[in-house]
Amino acid sequence: MASGTDRRLAEATAVSVTGLETDRALLGRTSTAERVADILRDRITEGFFPPGTRLSEDSIKGALGVSRNTLREAFRLLTHERLLVHELNRGVFVRVVTMADLADIYRVRELVERAAVRSLGEPPYPLEAVEAAVIAGERAARDREWQELSTANIRFHQAIVALAGSPRTDELMRGVLAELRLVFHVMADPRRFHAPYLTRNRQILEALQDGEKAQAEELLASYLDDSRRQLSGAYAERLPQG
Repeated sequence: MASGTDRRLAEATAVSVTGLETDRALLGRTSTAERVADILRDRITEGFFPPGTRLSEDSIKGALGVSRNTLREAFRLLTHERLLVHELNRGVFVRVVTMADLADIYRVRELVERAAVRSLGEPPYPLEAVEAAVIAGERAARDREWQELSTANIRFHQAIVALAGSPRTDELMRGVLAELRLVFHVMADPRRFHAPYLTRNRQILEALQDGEKAQAEELLASYLDDSRRQLSGAYAERLPQG
């Protein structure tokens, strides 16, 4: 008999696969494994596929209208990015992040996000995407849309990294931040976790709007340290074996 957790994961998968049908039009006639991987990565980043979810080849290839070989290549790409894991005779699952993964994710974030801010030239800076993410987060909090709030927070950090103007860094952080979204699922109350960081997001934005990149980097460093400690504490309670 399936456990309650198994049933919930199955229901989440069914809902998420149904949502993929709306992404089918994005593939067009130039469907590639890379584009399929982009779509699935975005879905993971947006929280539609929780850690431990089994991804059904038949359901996903049907929803996106792609071949089995194309989908398997997309799975392979995302497995290389540590977002998925293949289990022999069981299938492909969204990866469950470990404590060691969490520490390394934040190590990369410290190196990349702070460097992106530190490397800024003279103001004014192109902050439209950063501001849009802050506003989206504040709107999601008002509407009590906690998944959207989490997504807006991810978009905020993507926009911070994008200030460096480096496509390679953007690509690196897309994977890192998608993996981070898997970490967020350990938090029992996403509102209590994400809501306090809204104020800090706006403080960083305002420092950058004022041309105070050193202050923005200092705020970001404190932000990342607090977030890492908070998530590490949650992992220590819920995943002591990791």
